[in-house]
Amino acid sequence: MANNDMEVGAGDRIGRTVQLLLDLKEKGRDLDNQRLPSIFMVPKLYRDISPRSFNPRLVSIGPLHRKDENLQKFEVQKLSYLHNLLDYSGSNPEHTLQECVQKVNMKIKEIKACYEESTTYDDDEELVRMMVIDACFVLYFIHLISGEGGFQGNWSIIPLIINDMVLIENQIPFFVLKDIFESTFLRFKPNTSLANHLKILLQYYNLFSEYKVTDNINLDRTHDHILGLLHNCFVPVRLPSPSFFLKGDSALEQERHSAMELDRAGVNFRPNQDANWAMAMKLELPKFSCFPWLCCKPTLWMPKLYVHDYTEVILRNLILYEQSSIVPEYVTSYMWAMDMLVDTPEDVAKLINSGVLINHCGSNENAANMINSICQDVSLDGFYYHQEWEDLDTYYKSCWPNAAAALKRKYFSSPWTIIALFAAIVLFVLTLVQTIYTVKPQGP
Repeated sequence: MANNDMEVGAGDRIGRTVQLLLDLKEKGRDLDNQRLPSIFMVPKLYRDISPRSFNPRLVSIGPLHRKDENLQKFEVQKLSYLHNLLDYSGSNPEHTLQECVQKVNMKIKEIKACYEESTTYDDDEELVRMMVIDACFVLYFIHLISGEGGFQGNWSIIPLIINDMVLIENQIPFFVLKDIFESTFLRFKPNTSLANHLKILLQYYNLFSEYKVTDNINLDRTHDHILGLLHNCFVPVRLPSPSFFLKGDSALEQERHSAMELDRAGVNFRPNQDANWAMAMKLELPKFSCFPWLCCKPTLWMPKLYVHDYTEVILRNLILYEQSSIVPEYVTSYMWAMDMLVDTPEDVAKLINSGVLINHCGSNENAANMINSICQDVSLDGFYYHQEWEDLDTYYKSCWPNAAAALKRKYFSSPWTIIALFAAIVLFVLTLVQTIYTVKPQGP
């Protein structure tokens, strides 16, 4: 009897396990049909590398950091922004607020789908209130710093707020911003657009000084949030040739040559002014690559990167967005290229002297460390500059450039080696002259 009971119990456990696995299969199918969340907590692997690049410092936007005690002080100020915008938008603030709440409430399901499942909030009503408050705060803050509203607060907090707005964890869906904008700003500025409203914010996030990021705002595209809009501004205006998207091998398989190594081989670096793409790179090779010094040197045309205190924050969040979304990995490819060019502070100095990098983040060593660490543990399926780097490698390995690089590295790498070489040449000339006078027969 006992054996029968054991067999029945084991059968029940097996049946429950089978049913559980079948239920998980159905749940997995449902997850496959869902879109990836565009707003999520950064994995610990990346946060540990640079916590300051992902943690908001002053203001929480959206639900992911709503419970952070360090950000609670600013919640009251956000409410004042909300009511200031309502008063500014028309004669009936209550009607405006009701319209905003209705619009957000109608899209609550789509809003929840933008966040990962682990996002915590008490109920849908709280989420609606949160979306309305944060959207009004973002829009009215941008209005104030644009100069039209006259910012009356502490100006020192403006950079902190602006950089909190670009964090992947600190976003609200773009369609929420658009709905609230239409219910508020369009009431008193009917000829404006959300694109024009966001220009000052995008200008701040633009890291390429020769490129007008605001020329590439396209609200016809679908944007996930402000960070997604910024990423779209760095997409080529016109799609390049099909060969551009044949990205070739992984960047890990590309031959690495630093800026100083390429410089010794005769490569010049020049700032690129490509209106089509902010991160465009183009390699111009001389007609006679074996004798580049007889005509012209090869030139790598590059974007002029502006490195300041918040460059790392902007780049890391753009790269994490690319890693977790179905968008082209343009920024990741660009930073892989920069990582290959920069090994030491001397490489940074070379790029600065060539006009393709502006360093306002302290020493060249700080800039080099930032560039070298930014793609740590970041995957890249294909490298958009693979053709340029293959051509650079082919040129570098050719006879004369390779020999020139070896000579410069051996004899011209420091002032002391140059002095030693010059002394050796002088000594050789003096010895040669002495030998000639010694061997030469004296006249009668």
